[in-house]
Amino acid sequence: MLFDSSTRSELARSFGVTLVVILTIMLTVTLIKTLGQAAGGNVAPQDVVLLMGYATLAHLATMLNLSLFIAVVATLGRRYRESEMTIWFASGVPLSRFIRPVLRMAWPILLAIVVLELVVWPWGNQNSAELRDRYQKRSDLSRVAPGQFQTSRDGSRVFFIERDGDDAGTGRNVFILSNQNDRESVTTSARGRLEMEGDDRMLVLDHGQRNETQLKTGEKSLARFEQYKVMTDTQVLANANQLPPKATPTLDLLRNLTVKNQGEIAWRLGWIFAGFNMALLGIGVAASNPRRANNWNLLFALLAFVVYFNSINVSVSRVGNGTAALAPTLLGLHGGAFVLALTLIWLRDNGNRFCLRRRAKEATA
Repeated sequence: MLFDSSTRSELARSFGVTLVVILTIMLTVTLIKTLGQAAGGNVAPQDVVLLMGYATLAHLATMLNLSLFIAVVATLGRRYRESEMTIWFASGVPLSRFIRPVLRMAWPILLAIVVLELVVWPWGNQNSAELRDRYQKRSDLSRVAPGQFQTSRDGSRVFFIERDGDDAGTGRNVFILSNQNDRESVTTSARGRLEMEGDDRMLVLDHGQRNETQLKTGEKSLARFEQYKVMTDTQVLANANQLPPKATPTLDLLRNLTVKNQGEIAWRLGWIFAGFNMALLGIGVAASNPRRANNWNLLFALLAFVVYFNSINVSVSRVGNGTAALAPTLLGLHGGAFVLALTLIWLRDNGNRFCLRRRAKEATA
């Protein structure tokens, strides 16, 4: 049918353009954020592109939801402004008739959102966490160039190590400046190597000395040693069984329904339900008066998306904190949004019919 095909094709074009724009903005923001993390030493510079890809895939479902919503509002809004909707209404086509072409165009997108939220979202977060963890686990000697100072995470120690050949785990001419508990110490050693003790990384020094100064009293001491261990980082090895909920596969979340896992389930299912509800809500909020040259309907539609997005975040927080149950929260928020979308479409339909009947009576009078 011409009505269905024209509506679907215009919706698809608008969705494609909107997704490209949102994706470009997302990539730019993610690039700036990832480069900042790389400059701060939190991620490896060579992993910037991978982290960008994982972050984009993780948030692709949100971008699809927003693009679909804007496409519906923009397409129907254009038809309202150019009086096409008036022609359809006068021909006996109600606003509820647009639900079918919208859903026929949107069902592949909604299916992709299901896959992205249930499978790709935890996979991308898990890989991002592994890249960051791998960067943090590698030795401090491999993080610095020869002759370059390296500061510990808390800023209490400064290391200076010269590489010893191609081995990134050993070095020579080690210098450590430490400032803790009103004590300032300078430790030097001819050689040093990194060893793991449980989840802690230790720097083992051979044949050196330690000069310590009490900052309050000015008292100084000197000690020489054959071997000395200094902790560089604590708990640098992440336990594979302690993945955060957002990096845990969906089936594992369902097997272990803790409070935090239920909050993560509320997030994933929330965006799946939101995609369907926002497509219906876009049909109702797209109405505008063709005699008024304004875009209030688009601003109202974006406001509706922001409110829905924040409502999802609030519901996830409440479920994750244990202050609300999972099923009633999902039913109340997304069921209420579904009823609101259908009610808005029904009100638009009945308002249009009432206006047409009143104009018909005025014309015959």
